[in-house]
Amino acid sequence: MLAQNLNYLRKKNKLSQQGLAEVLELPRTTLGDYERGKTEPNLAMLLKLADYFKVKVDELIRSDLSHQDLEILRNKDLRVLAISVDQDNRGNIELVDTKAEAGYLQNFSDPEYIRDLPKIAFPSIPDGTYRGFEIRGDSMLPIEPGSIVICSYVERLSDIKDGRTYVVVSKDEGVVYKRLRNISDRNTLFLQSDNETYLPYELDYQHVAEVWQYYAHLSFSDSKSTFNFLIEEKLADIQRKITAIHNRVEQ
Repeated sequence: MLAQNLNYLRKKNKLSQQGLAEVLELPRTTLGDYERGKTEPNLAMLLKLADYFKVKVDELIRSDLSHQDLEILRNKDLRVLAISVDQDNRGNIELVDTKAEAGYLQNFSDPEYIRDLPKIAFPSIPDGTYRGFEIRGDSMLPIEPGSIVICSYVERLSDIKDGRTYVVVSKDEGVVYKRLRNISDRNTLFLQSDNETYLPYELDYQHVAEVWQYYAHLSFSDSKSTFNFLIEEKLADIQRKITAIHNRVEQ
């Protein structure tokens, strides 16, 4: 692991090969050979590298030090949460798109899986733990399929605020984006779609793996067209109801 770890530690500390070579008092080409695995440092240089980066020699040559960038958050109500951090120790915003959903349901507590998810840059976002989820289906119009919802992690189910929107992760329902109500006396969540053609349902606490509260979303379509479509759907629904009432009256 030496070559990989040297390259990782140098970049993590924002050093060029030339800069680190000068610190270690060796030619840049020699350091380059270390990082490519072409040659290996002697014991004295290994000790010097370990002292400089404040790691053990055994870790330097045997462990994958990039795993230091993987963290685990634990809480009382929900399962273990795996996150990844950037070089400044800030949490990344990983993206779970529809293609990755099945894998996410199996591996959302696996730090290495989370590390390999694509990352999203979102400017001026408050401190916290965030994840991006691609929306599928039209149950939450006007947020259309393909939109990306940026959400913050909910540590306790008691923190859920009735009437707000959340992404809920469960083995039974998968990854769903819904408006929630917390029914604590029954230990269930009430999940409701903004699109009234979808019926609401309840989900037991024990089946809930993760909950993420809506912060913002990225849309890739014309919002005016979506709004017009919703108005047309509402008018068509009203017309259907009027027709049904009219038919009953005539009978």
